[in-house]
Amino acid sequence: MAPARTPLDDLRREIDQIDDAIHDLLMRRAAVVERIGLAKGNGAAENGTQPIILRPAREATILRRLMARHAGTFPAQVVVRIWREMITAFTRMQGPFAVAVYAPEDRRGFWDVARDHFGGFVPMTAVNTPAAALRAVSEGTATVAVVPYPADDDSDPWWRFLVSADAGRPQVVARLPFGGRGNARGENRDALAIAAVPHEPTGDDRTLLSIEIGGDLSRGRLKDMLEACGLPPVSFCTWHPAGHAIGMSSGGPSVHLVEIADFVGQADPRLAMLLERSGDIPVRVNVVGGYAVPLALG
Repeated sequence: MAPARTPLDDLRREIDQIDDAIHDLLMRRAAVVERIGLAKGNGAAENGTQPIILRPAREATILRRLMARHAGTFPAQVVVRIWREMITAFTRMQGPFAVAVYAPEDRRGFWDVARDHFGGFVPMTAVNTPAAALRAVSEGTATVAVVPYPADDDSDPWWRFLVSADAGRPQVVARLPFGGRGNARGENRDALAIAAVPHEPTGDDRTLLSIEIGGDLSRGRLKDMLEACGLPPVSFCTWHPAGHAIGMSSGGPSVHLVEIADFVGQADPRLAMLLERSGDIPVRVNVVGGYAVPLALG
């Protein structure tokens, strides 16, 4: 005689049915991604270019939309982690994807942050310098470089390698972590993801500008000029080329990495306004990328 079915048995059967439905949707999503990959490949073949498989702005938009509709007791951070795993796995279906991470022995926290963002399935390589991570992207052995968020006291900043007007150069595309630190070890310093993909708006963005100044222009005056042009600065990092002391405020050429609280494209008219305001002082401005503002999940 079969044992009587209990309410707990019914609940477990319902969970099995939900699991099957989730699995069916994952397989359906994979089939759609395969079609997207074919469409991208066909478009790239017609234009003679490589298909762009990494879309950080699109990824951020997906996660923001999910968080806006999320309800109940299931942790929001776990939803983000699940979708981050899915996003990278589906991206890898469209083409090669690898990550080079600045993660020397004493800075393993950056490895954890990169793993949490890109998932456990993507190939990741640890390198001992940010420059090595950037070089991996430039040489094509990695799709993304993960490097420390810039600090003003860096005597040899990695971001100076991004100062270029070349449209195809690697640039900042994301700030990590996007959905909370999780169980990352070590330092609490954020990281930036660098890749050779377009800087695209999401509706809540930060942009990083490199501003090369060939004369005497203090940070305070530069800040006032940016604000007057509608480019609200959030932070500054400054690098003086060889022969000029770090921390010098004037009297020689300098390169500033300025974070702007807005999306700014290379053709943004506010940049032309900034050049006009600089007068006789030689100034060159380039967009070195940007990122979607991370989620505030506590």
